[in-house]
Amino acid sequence: MAVRGRARRAWRAAVAGLCLLLVPPLAGCDGRPSGDTAKAQVQRVLDRRAAALLDHDETAYDATGSRTEYARLSALPLASWTYRVTGLHPRGSGATADTELTYRVTGYDTAPVSVRRTLSLGRTADGAWYVTADKPAGHAGEQLWDQGPVTAFKGAHSLVLGVGQGAGELRAYARLADRAVPTVSRAWGTDWTRRVVVLVPRSLDGMAGLLGAPASNYRGIAAVTTGEAGGSGRASADRVVVNPEAYVSLGRTGKQVVLTHETTHVATRAHTTAATPLWLSEGYADWIGYLGTGRTPTEAAPELARAVEDGHVPSALPADKDFGFTSDPTHLAQAYEGGWLACRMIADQWGEDRLAAFYRSVGGHQKRAGAVEAALKKVLGTTPEAFTAQWREYVRAQLT
Repeated sequence: MAVRGRARRAWRAAVAGLCLLLVPPLAGCDGRPSGDTAKAQVQRVLDRRAAALLDHDETAYDATGSRTEYARLSALPLASWTYRVTGLHPRGSGATADTELTYRVTGYDTAPVSVRRTLSLGRTADGAWYVTADKPAGHAGEQLWDQGPVTAFKGAHSLVLGVGQGAGELRAYARLADRAVPTVSRAWGTDWTRRVVVLVPRSLDGMAGLLGAPASNYRGIAAVTTGEAGGSGRASADRVVVNPEAYVSLGRTGKQVVLTHETTHVATRAHTTAATPLWLSEGYADWIGYLGTGRTPTEAAPELARAVEDGHVPSALPADKDFGFTSDPTHLAQAYEGGWLACRMIADQWGEDRLAAFYRSVGGHQKRAGAVEAALKKVLGTTPEAFTAQWREYVRAQLT
């Protein structure tokens, strides 16, 4: 029995070896393409495609398939662009590839931005792969170039990228961002890139597409900042995404406040962690945003001022849930205004340096539990109960 078993195994090995000798290197014994080999072939095509894009070699790019992205990306200053194939799925005579795209914008990203993409692939008569389409993966947000050709305007401290926007409009955004960066640095410090990338889509729907969420979530929201929070100091993918439909309705001061607010999020990203409550991160961004504008508390916090006038002083600092974009607009405005007044109170009564130190101290904790309490004690020498009572009195005094 043992000898017969060895013979059977040897016969099987011989057949397997024969299969390897007889079939082309891209096929298995059943004649179908080998998944691993096809995946490697596709990877090589995408490597050539990426190199052609970086080299501005349109002919070489065309040789790898669809040139739609080349035309749309030509104005984007790229330091790197790399695809990594993570899965390959046969589809008729072609396939779809799951990929991770990483890229860096020259002068602005200190580490690559990573996004998931799904590529549709075809094959020529001699079996060569080529790209027919390059789209966001399921449940992944769009990239700006998915919405049309990208136009770029470079400011002193900013890069503004737009779709469907004129040069004059992008220049106006850059001027506001260029003023925001030094304002933030004076208050927060210079331990950040001191550069900001602003994305200006064509419409509210375009903004929602970039964020991968329904447009109704952002109606009336002038801008948001995307990025990975954390204390590593490598959160390089921050992008300020503008809602042009809401932004255009703001006055000059309002537009500046919005871009300075969002730039503050870029600056503080590495120190904004799971321990940081939204009343602090949003309140601090508003506090810097309003610096030098001359806005009084009642002008900057009109919804909370109306509530106080009606005898409704909030009993507690805003909770994270109060900042949801789908919240009642009045309630959402009051949450932002309450956070702003808390940070303004710290700056008024403890000093601006203590406010920044408090922010860093809270973000230095790994978890939310105990973070604010510890920072209040260490930096401000107070307790949550005393701080809340002091804030309630400050709100009442400032808004009446």
